[in-house]
Amino acid sequence: MSESPSVSEGWGERWRRRAVTIPGYFLGTVLLVSALPLLLMLTLVADGLGRRSWAWSRAVLVATHYLVCECLGLWVAFVLWLASPLVARERYLAWNFALQNRWACALFAGVQLLYGLQVEKRDRQLLEGAGPVLVFIRHSSLADTLLPAVFLSSELGWRLRYLLKRELLWDPCLDVVGQRLPNVFVRRGSGEIEREMLAVSALARGLESDEGVLIYPEGTRFSPAKRERAIASLQRAGHEDLVRRASSMEHLLPPKLSGALALFDAMPEADVVVVGHVGFEGIASAGDVAGGALIGRRLRLRFWRSMVPEDPRVRPDWLYDRWAEIDAWIEETAIGGGSSS
Repeated sequence: MSESPSVSEGWGERWRRRAVTIPGYFLGTVLLVSALPLLLMLTLVADGLGRRSWAWSRAVLVATHYLVCECLGLWVAFVLWLASPLVARERYLAWNFALQNRWACALFAGVQLLYGLQVEKRDRQLLEGAGPVLVFIRHSSLADTLLPAVFLSSELGWRLRYLLKRELLWDPCLDVVGQRLPNVFVRRGSGEIEREMLAVSALARGLESDEGVLIYPEGTRFSPAKRERAIASLQRAGHEDLVRRASSMEHLLPPKLSGALALFDAMPEADVVVVGHVGFEGIASAGDVAGGALIGRRLRLRFWRSMVPEDPRVRPDWLYDRWAEIDAWIEETAIGGGSSS
């Protein structure tokens, strides 16, 4: 496991952000834990009067769980940093990778317990076998950023390298640990496409049989308004064939081709794992969570696996075909009552 490809961020920018987020998270945790008994009394009364399935009380507990996980993760990351001069670089990176997975699994377990989230997995047997792999996953909610660590890395032992948006660095655990590992955080709309694609290609170099690269080809969370804007952008660029295909998908944004094609070029011999999921729709903000949108949800995951197409000319259509399959599966699952119990 190699070091992270460079992200275009200076030392000053990084530590100015951390000077805000790290103390802020510790302070927020102390305040919330101290006020937790009073807050729970108030939310339990409010939930009881409003018959809200204890939504506010659950939200307070989830927020507390999240902040405690953040603080514990930062403390462990600090201990690992202290120990780093005493161990080999590969051992240090392996420890940080394990910390990343434990943190994600702890967060997901808390959400699953407190909201009664049910999980179903389809075609998981396709994930068996050696890599390296390129993983493309649907993006519908902030919560789905936990899924690869929980269901791919922790369950299968895959060491994934991530291409993520720069805004996620405001989560201090992702910032500190994520930038120690071979991940790339890109700034959307930066205009540095060539530089970012070089970083994406670097992610795919030197992958071992238990490693892979993960990207969210849609680039951002789905919403009907974003879908319309994405189709309009394809229209302005003159991609009439892609406009037609994107317009036929009701539940997904059209995949952005640049990152995926850069990975195909860098690792043409890799397997491609596509991950679809249903159950996190309509959860775009903390307000949705506080309102109880997650309560009793059924999360359904489905996996597809195939080889990278040999002919580069067919790769864009191939990716759109996979996205059309996910869209059709989402429609089929929704008709069958797929997202909630």
